[in-house]
Amino acid sequence: MKRFDISVLGELNCDLILYGLPPVLEPEREHLANDFAMTLGSSSAIFAHNISHLGSRVGFTSCIGGDPLGKFCVERLSESGVDVSGVKCLPSKNTGVTVILPLAAKRQILTYAGTTFELDHTHLDLDYLRDAAHFHLSSFFLLRALRPTLPELFFQMKQAGLTTSLDTNDDPDNLWADDVKAVLKSADVFLPNEREACKFAGTKDVNRALDILSRLVPTVVIKCGAQGVLAKRGKDRFHAASLPVQPVDTVGAGDSFNAGFLHKFIRGSDLQDCLKYGIVSASLSTTRAGGTEAFRDRQHREAFLQRCAKAQ
Repeated sequence: MKRFDISVLGELNCDLILYGLPPVLEPEREHLANDFAMTLGSSSAIFAHNISHLGSRVGFTSCIGGDPLGKFCVERLSESGVDVSGVKCLPSKNTGVTVILPLAAKRQILTYAGTTFELDHTHLDLDYLRDAAHFHLSSFFLLRALRPTLPELFFQMKQAGLTTSLDTNDDPDNLWADDVKAVLKSADVFLPNEREACKFAGTKDVNRALDILSRLVPTVVIKCGAQGVLAKRGKDRFHAASLPVQPVDTVGAGDSFNAGFLHKFIRGSDLQDCLKYGIVSASLSTTRAGGTEAFRDRQHREAFLQRCAKAQ
């Protein structure tokens, strides 16, 4: 029996979120927030944390600096049940941090990558990564030192019998380079959002993007925010609607969708059920500040999941 249901590789940092700022931030002015949260951040860590709380056995690989922020991140993951023995500490480096400003129109995301840029193949234990049923990678474009080796890594995971998934997240350089396609050759599931899917496919039409990307990957799932999700497997198209939830905070909703979707996927559920559970998980995420807080509150989490199960 495999040690983990899923092994996760990616970045690890905390999120600093400032709420209640003016809709327009004038330069050279001091702007006051009315609330603040420091939470576990980064796409891969939010995903790992939340899928662990859903009941999956998770092994996590990343690196942190020898600082309080790194300690905070590892403690939050460990508290959630994630195995963190694959996390390496680089004492002379700084852990990354993301400052999120949820403004009225669009949120601003400011990131210092820190040790994310340091993570390379020397920090990986391949036996540890292979000791799972499924392998997931987040934030392709931020893993700059690791990026050249990722096509081979995905191939090795497939050769070892794991199913695989990728969520690239945003490209800060806005280049959307073709080296992603080399990784997708060994991916079973691709999980972009609508903007990312259209960027990769070179179109503004999300349905066209779905068709183009499905030629590269067996299962493509495109997250479309309030419009729900679109998916395609072979010639079959799927859609799942969003839930009527009044969001407190949408940070981490996409990663939480991935958690719910893959929690069901690795258990062999049909695709429509995977999509629905992903929607439920994303909706749960939005009911608390930050990407993980709704999952940390066991009573709140279980009550929400039970209500959704009864409603379906």
